[in-house]
Amino acid sequence: MTKMIRLIHDFVWGAPALICIIGVGLYLSVRLKFVQITLFPRAIKTFVRQLRRESKTGQGTSPFQALCTALAATVGTGNLVGVAGAICLGGPGAVFWMWICGILGMATKFAEVTLAVRYRIKSENGYIGGPMYVITQGLGKRFAPLAVCYSLFGAIAAFGVGNTTQVNAMLSGINGMLSRLGVEASPAGNALMGGALAILIGAMLLGGAARIGAVAEGLVPFVSVGYILLCAGVLIVHGNDIPGALWSILQGAFSPRAVTGGMLGSAFQALRIGCSRGVFTNEAGMGTASIAHAAAETEHPAEQGLMGIVEVFLDTIVICTLTALVILVSGVSIPYGTDGGGELTGRAFSLVYGDGAYFFLAGALTCFAFATVLGWGLYGARCAQFLFGPKAWKFFAAAEMAAVVAGACMNTETVWMLAETVNGLMAIPNLIALAGLSKEAARLTEEYKKSGEQQAGGGILCRFL
Repeated sequence: MTKMIRLIHDFVWGAPALICIIGVGLYLSVRLKFVQITLFPRAIKTFVRQLRRESKTGQGTSPFQALCTALAATVGTGNLVGVAGAICLGGPGAVFWMWICGILGMATKFAEVTLAVRYRIKSENGYIGGPMYVITQGLGKRFAPLAVCYSLFGAIAAFGVGNTTQVNAMLSGINGMLSRLGVEASPAGNALMGGALAILIGAMLLGGAARIGAVAEGLVPFVSVGYILLCAGVLIVHGNDIPGALWSILQGAFSPRAVTGGMLGSAFQALRIGCSRGVFTNEAGMGTASIAHAAAETEHPAEQGLMGIVEVFLDTIVICTLTALVILVSGVSIPYGTDGGGELTGRAFSLVYGDGAYFFLAGALTCFAFATVLGWGLYGARCAQFLFGPKAWKFFAAAEMAAVVAGACMNTETVWMLAETVNGLMAIPNLIALAGLSKEAARLTEEYKKSGEQQAGGGILCRFL
């Protein structure tokens, strides 16, 4: 089974997939006049302004709640475990390609969110949107099979990318912490923890989108700030080593042998691993985050699109980079060629904070994973609703609970390969829709820019922001 999954994984994440993801990101960057740069200041300004903005009607979600729900699904174990694994399998250079995917992904995510708000539909409980609605409402009914494929992949991915992968990584961190207390991991213990987590996840999912958004708004900012501060402490201690770490990332992107001592010699391997893990963590190109953003109460589709830019920036450029730098400056031995996972990240932090770092990381992993499962639970439920109708929500929640228990008992390598494989499959329908509707995305972007200029009186600075 593992060999078959590996064959499918390597095919999905071969050269064609990388060309499509990077190519569409580059195309949208040019088509939208590099919004990730020209609108970045306005995106940050809008993000700060919306921190305290509430839902006006009480039915929808505030732009900040939508962002937190999307971040709940993206800022997860991929930022801690995935980055460490990328360095082990692709060398430090993999981080460089994560940056490239992140920068291009800002434009991709902006377009995804903008189009999702543009083509969302009104329901009894607020707005519903996402790539499946973008395809049917934007491209037309004849493309409905493409929307069905996306929803099918999305429902399946919710069990892999947003469930079993997260639970597996979380329990690995907890078991590592317990082993330092003299408690050895066991299949029965994993199943017991998985069962307890499944009950909690089920209670949250059955509460609907409103409960998921409320939990995400309270949990994600708190844990993210705590993790950033922990990373900052390590980088302050090893401040002199930061330039060398950055140089190893740049050098390793094109000459892995020079950095890894010959243990990893393929520049394409660094690119492939970096891109696949980059897409796994920020999900740009998959269209999933647009499902959460589509529910936001916003005055213009492109205004919520700015939150897509902020989302990728915080996830990849900030948190993933901090994790990579902590590993590279700490001096910890990197097991090139094998997926070191969260253990490598834990050892890097422990060199500064001692064994207490494992306890904090286990807590952070637990919170991140819990939030991710909730965020992806929303995505999967929306996909299931698109396929089978509103009543599918409860059945999907029950299936998610079963997947949590399964994830607690699965092999790490198999879980990661399954997650990355479905990631690639999901991207295909979404990228087709983005390319086909790029003209509408560009129109909305220009319309939003002009409205901002008029409100600000057309000043030079305001035209830039």
